[in-house]
Amino acid sequence: MPLRILLTTLSFLSWSYVAIDAFALEAVAPVASSAVNKVAVAGATGRTGSLVVQELLDRNINVVALVRDLEKANQSLPINDEKLSVLQCDLSNEDQILSSVDGCDAAIWAATGFSDNPDNTWLIKIKKLLGVALTPRKTIDAVGIPALAKCFPENTSDNDVNMPKVVMLSSAGVTRPRWEESKKEQFIGAADIPIVRLNPFGILDIKADSEEYLRKSGTKYCIVR
Repeated sequence: MPLRILLTTLSFLSWSYVAIDAFALEAVAPVASSAVNKVAVAGATGRTGSLVVQELLDRNINVVALVRDLEKANQSLPINDEKLSVLQCDLSNEDQILSSVDGCDAAIWAATGFSDNPDNTWLIKIKKLLGVALTPRKTIDAVGIPALAKCFPENTSDNDVNMPKVVMLSSAGVTRPRWEESKKEQFIGAADIPIVRLNPFGILDIKADSEEYLRKSGTKYCIVR
């Protein structure tokens, strides 16, 4: 059963990249306003993150790319663009996140503790999933989202009062494991797809909890699923 859960999860994560271009555009849209000069992007070398970075640059917005692997960043990001700054940052370390995002007008969370690097081997992906199982409270979602919320406390003096300060790229189906039976019966089959039925290591719950923390943080936010 554990092996089956791992394989199902990895297959779902690979499949979920199908609509990645639209996902990236939706992530950028909320912060693309005249009030924004610099945006931090967490998970900037991932499939979604790299597209988010490029979209921001195309809109003439300065970007601070938060990455784990500088070599990977040099290969996947337009490092010669003067509007781009690349910082190595441990997204499970609150202090590093706070320091890296300092001076930014907003942040986009495009990282995931499950598989944010499309070039990772299956072995690396499995190790990441096992890490989620063993230390769920230390996953980058559980640490990073609250840290970003601290970076952008609510400020009613902003010129653009409706602009979110934190955009979180979440995942489809994160609330479905917690649906009541009446709702499952109302939407037959929606809560019975493999990733929701198995919910390996509670990965959907971690995303849902991070979403809820962001909602309650007081900062202006937008969640994209």
